[in-house]
Amino acid sequence: MPQLTALLFDVDGTLADTERDGHRPAFNKAFREAGLDWDWSVELYADLLTVTGGKERIRYFVEKYLPDFTPEEGIAEFAARMHKRKTHFYLAMLQAGEIPLRVGAERLIREARAAGLRLGIATTTTPENVTYLLKATLGEESIGWFECIAAGDIVPKKKPAPDIYLYAMEMMGLRPDECLAFEDSDNGIRSSTAANLKTIVTINDYTRDHDFSKAVLVVDQFGEADAPFTVLSGDAGTNTYVTLDLLQQVFSQYARF
Repeated sequence: MPQLTALLFDVDGTLADTERDGHRPAFNKAFREAGLDWDWSVELYADLLTVTGGKERIRYFVEKYLPDFTPEEGIAEFAARMHKRKTHFYLAMLQAGEIPLRVGAERLIREARAAGLRLGIATTTTPENVTYLLKATLGEESIGWFECIAAGDIVPKKKPAPDIYLYAMEMMGLRPDECLAFEDSDNGIRSSTAANLKTIVTINDYTRDHDFSKAVLVVDQFGEADAPFTVLSGDAGTNTYVTLDLLQQVFSQYARF
């Protein structure tokens, strides 16, 4: 029977609630700096999140909401420039410690590492966003805990395509039947399951209504002993938060089918 060898984590929305209170205000700061009167509200951003990738999200916004907006440099170049400045503001927020990890995420990562499970990242956000978040929340040394940080434009197609997970597994020399993936969105689980990965979902405010029928377990957070999760789909047994024992149970149960 296959053995659980590695955990592959998405970042935005999964390890940290970065979208609503991180990326969104950073985009708005970049727009204001450029003299634009654009303001991505919480409600508007929910629509924009149907597109993965920051540059792609800007282009989608312009095409859908401002079709007459035609920057002299071209839309692709404009989106890249805005995204670069947005990243600057976002990284500043990370360095200031304004974006914590979700409840239970740090504990689970540390426990998995101590138990010898291999760790990887598979995300559409930029590599800098990942490393700054890890350093700010887990310390400088945490970058080395992850064998592969597959991020951003390292693959040609972003989620929901499976490319980023396939890349991470290739770099780590892993098969899908050795891994569990962690996601938070429709695009994310479409990506992970297309790569044949068993997937656990931790929802957030933006994704609670997404289709997670292909997940092996859906919870509202990783949880802690004093901050239990709510199981939305799947069988967590008597567990009240995500532990290594629960991961092994879910993995073994799914592997039988």
